[in-house]
Amino acid sequence: MAIREIIKPDNPTLRKKAHKVTDFGKDFQTLVDDMVETMLDAPGVGLAAPQVAMTKRLIVVRLPDDEESQQEYGTQAGVLYAVANPEIIKASKEMVEGVEACLSIPGYFGRVDRHESVVVKGLDRHGKPLRVKAKGWLARVFQHEIDHLDGRLYIDIASEVWDARRDEEDESAESVPEAKLSE
Repeated sequence: MAIREIIKPDNPTLRKKAHKVTDFGKDFQTLVDDMVETMLDAPGVGLAAPQVAMTKRLIVVRLPDDEESQQEYGTQAGVLYAVANPEIIKASKEMVEGVEACLSIPGYFGRVDRHESVVVKGLDRHGKPLRVKAKGWLARVFQHEIDHLDGRLYIDIASEVWDARRDEEDESAESVPEAKLSE
């Protein structure tokens, strides 16, 4: 296993539509392991293959499993999902605004509307069908990572984006224009 470089918006791979996974051999297994290690090291709760410059439809997701997370997320806390060719097959009508960040855009946050719950289908790391019912934060993470597979970043759909490195008490701090994030 190895920690891979997480690319930034200036790398065009991040904006490309990823290709369907058809080979679940040794190279794919290495990619899954490397992505999990990279995500945990970052630290993050999700990572898509395009973020490590691989145009494959693969995501890894894992909510924290500390005591507080276990209380808040129950059985969803600490579960590792590696999903090839994920697609949302059902989404709640209820939309929820939440704050998001991205390992490819360090230091920034944004307000994004997402479905409160989703059902995701795809293939596990061995090519076997899987289905995940996700709600709350887990649903948000799945939607965020699946967007990456289509070259979409949260800053594309955020109602507001800001530099988290600024002093939150500074009332003069304004939202950072989207153009600045892609420079």
